[in-house]
Amino acid sequence: MSVDEQRPVLAGLAALVGVALAVGLVAALAVVAGAHVLGLGGGRADGGPGAAGATMYLPKPQKTQPASGPSITLGSAPTSSSASHSPRVRTHPRKQISLQAGEQTVAPMGRIDLSGTYPGGEGAVLNVEKFSNGSWQGFYSVSATVTNGTFSTYIQTGTPGVNRFRVVDSDTHIASNEIKVTIR
Repeated sequence: MSVDEQRPVLAGLAALVGVALAVGLVAALAVVAGAHVLGLGGGRADGGPGAAGATMYLPKPQKTQPASGPSITLGSAPTSSSASHSPRVRTHPRKQISLQAGEQTVAPMGRIDLSGTYPGGEGAVLNVEKFSNGSWQGFYSVSATVTNGTFSTYIQTGTPGVNRFRVVDSDTHIASNEIKVTIR
């Protein structure tokens, strides 16, 4: 009689342990291979050796220079021709926000497209305001961000009659011209 025939429970347990080790090893290899394929782990967070493939590098913000070419400015005031003959350099040009509405009349809750220009306002957040009860009030936290000197957003309102809107720079508090939209 062999040892396996004398102790069947012990032989069964040994077989189960062997199978569990084999399955665990295969599962561990699958997890490591999957993490490698997905790009998980393996890098160093301190930026030292081994961090060559790091993807979370954020450079320090730097102020960009305005475009040197001509730009489209809507609603600007005419320039004076009586300026002196010597060229003057303005270090801070006067910022002006120009606002237009894509629609003059809409049905209640119809889409009203707002767009405009804000030269020198790159990255500014412009909050939409509505004239109501004798003062300008924020319009449901609707805002637009200035990109390349332009911005756009849309609003909807059900208030019948003539509605007055404008946008205001959240940092400098410079306001645009007002536009009027009739809700019929």
